[in-house]
Amino acid sequence: MLLIDAIYINDSGGKILLDYLLQELEKSGRKCIYLLDKRVESKVPFLENTANEVYFLEGSLYKRHLFYLKHKRRIGSVLCFGDLPPSVKLKVKVYTYFHSELYIRVPQDSTLKYKSIFFLKRSVLRFLLKNSDFWMLQTETISENFRNKFKISEKKTLLLPFYPPLTKPGEIKRERDSFVFVSNAVPHKNHIRLINAFCKFYDQEKRGKLTITVDSFYQHLIHLIEEKQKQGYPIVNIGFIEREKLAEVYRSAEYLVYPSLAESFGLAILEAMDCGCKVIGADLPYLYAVCEPSLIFDPFDENSISKTLSLSLKGNLQPSLSKANNEIEALLKTL
Repeated sequence: MLLIDAIYINDSGGKILLDYLLQELEKSGRKCIYLLDKRVESKVPFLENTANEVYFLEGSLYKRHLFYLKHKRRIGSVLCFGDLPPSVKLKVKVYTYFHSELYIRVPQDSTLKYKSIFFLKRSVLRFLLKNSDFWMLQTETISENFRNKFKISEKKTLLLPFYPPLTKPGEIKRERDSFVFVSNAVPHKNHIRLINAFCKFYDQEKRGKLTITVDSFYQHLIHLIEEKQKQGYPIVNIGFIEREKLAEVYRSAEYLVYPSLAESFGLAILEAMDCGCKVIGADLPYLYAVCEPSLIFDPFDENSISKTLSLSLKGNLQPSLSKANNEIEALLKTL
């Protein structure tokens, strides 16, 4: 029986990909065991009537370890969908889908706390490396960096990116000189620099609109946004947005602006291009791994971001081109 171990996936792009994978497995009729994060228990309605076994546990190493000890004799193969292999060595094929570039590199200007967290996570990953037979990765760039960082043989890596198509609404008028950044607000997403840069851009051009998706958990950013709004800057925060409405958000904007300092895939980049946005993004390897952007900037430099936003107003930008394919069928076949 195939075990899908996604105990550490509960939000953002990882949850979107997980939902897509689980729904495709359900369609296939494959007999599975699903080990999921307790925080998603009310967020997987498509599993309500499943014939497969579903377990919801807190995302702790200890509880995960106990689960493997209890069920290891029933497992025929494993996909660890969330960076970490099992805590025990199994006698079956184990695949680990590696998502997070932060295990490889944390941006230099991150806080000491943030760096310490990923130092510990990286140490755990190193300890568990031997328990995975194969590693699935999303881009050649992240694959190469992963192999170099953890000394993994190329023959043990599989390049299998996948992502769900967005359901597109009817005709929506795209707003001229409008920018959107769809992302949660963890530190490496670089919201503060983007907001400050947009305000510099607006001071100079007196044009443009920035739409972002910062939910109420990130109060320091909420306060900054509210302060900028009171000063007259056209920054619109729509908070967390359901996936069903994402295409509408993208199709109403002219540009996706993407300042993130670290990504393993950048799902929003692909989604935005699919909805007709031009990509203005960080001059970092992850961006070139998935697309040919229309414009680039230095994500560590607010002036660079601001000047690039101004360049977008010149018009006649080349459309952004996607480099990624949806390999969901190949992934399912591999499992």
